[in-house]
Amino acid sequence: MERARRILTLLGCWGAIFLCTFASAEPYRPTDDTHVLERLSITPANPIARELKNLRMELQANPRDLESAVKLATRYIEQGRSEGDPRFLGQAQATLAPWWNKPTPPVPVLLLRATIRQNAHDFDQALADLDQALAIQPTNAQAWLTKASILQVQARYDEARRACQPLARLAAAHILRGCVSDIGGVTGQSAKSRELLRQALSDSGLSGRERIWMTTILAEIAARIGAIQDAEHSFTEAIKVGIKDQYVLGAYVDFLLDHGRHHDVITLVQHETRSDGLLLRLALAEQALGLPTVHHHTAELAARFAASRARGTTTHVREEARFTLALQHDAKRALALAQTNWNLQREPADARILLESALAVGSRTAAQPVIEWLKTNHVEDLQLKELARQIQEKTS
Repeated sequence: MERARRILTLLGCWGAIFLCTFASAEPYRPTDDTHVLERLSITPANPIARELKNLRMELQANPRDLESAVKLATRYIEQGRSEGDPRFLGQAQATLAPWWNKPTPPVPVLLLRATIRQNAHDFDQALADLDQALAIQPTNAQAWLTKASILQVQARYDEARRACQPLARLAAAHILRGCVSDIGGVTGQSAKSRELLRQALSDSGLSGRERIWMTTILAEIAARIGAIQDAEHSFTEAIKVGIKDQYVLGAYVDFLLDHGRHHDVITLVQHETRSDGLLLRLALAEQALGLPTVHHHTAELAARFAASRARGTTTHVREEARFTLALQHDAKRALALAQTNWNLQREPADARILLESALAVGSRTAAQPVIEWLKTNHVEDLQLKELARQIQEKTS
């Protein structure tokens, strides 16, 4: 699962999709009818499958009905977020096909298209969609929140804060607190951000997804500043909400890996291998425990990343850099991938793989952009600061 910036949905409960790729770029045609190709994430008897079927039938009755298309695309995106299955994202885009290439599609389509493009790391086009939506509807809270999230991914923090501000008059108070706290938690305001988030979480009227969104931000801030028990508590609270979310699972698993809880990682993600990111984390835990299954999963990941490169996609560069460094032990190639990724997105996880790769190669020059980012933005992250210290010590 690529740890794309999670985006809370204010309307319709749609959010960020965490993409994965499959090993084969060519279709496989079985010769045996008994051969199981894949076990679907949802079965026909599943209530979600029935809901999607009903929404599809509603749209088929009137293929150009905007409301029906938006409802179905929204539900596909939400399900992709839960399952980490990329096909839902493609289905969402296909549902919006009558409007997708229009120069001025309706605002709901612009918002959904921006979300899909954001998850494909087409950030500039996503921002263009959002600006177009806001030119039509300047009071659209979802557009402002999504814009703030994308700007944060790009480390454009002042612009991201400005995008949060309209939420003060357009959304509930806890939405503004979540927006500014997410940015503040990376830019030297961890204490203030944690307090704002605690205030917001005291509201008993929060939706499940709102609670997951803010509790996960709180957990990640706590983990970065070394408040381990607080981070564990917040991650647990996010999972206890009971809404499956691939981003939360990936963030929690990273936390467990950092603290040597490899058996817990395997328990959590052994059945979540559709997602490249979660399969990668499973393989890292297997490697740490010396399990033979790591060899199969390493080969599978190598094939998936090769297929992604063949398609020319950049969605998984961070994960591939991590894979290349930790499982293939090729520090030079990992560094090149990490540098490419840093040019696309600049979150703490992106900084970490670049610093880890630069340290393995012994290149202070390669690490310098991240070291400057740490200083300029007053980033409070104990692991990143320690990696920067090691690099400076090793290369002095």
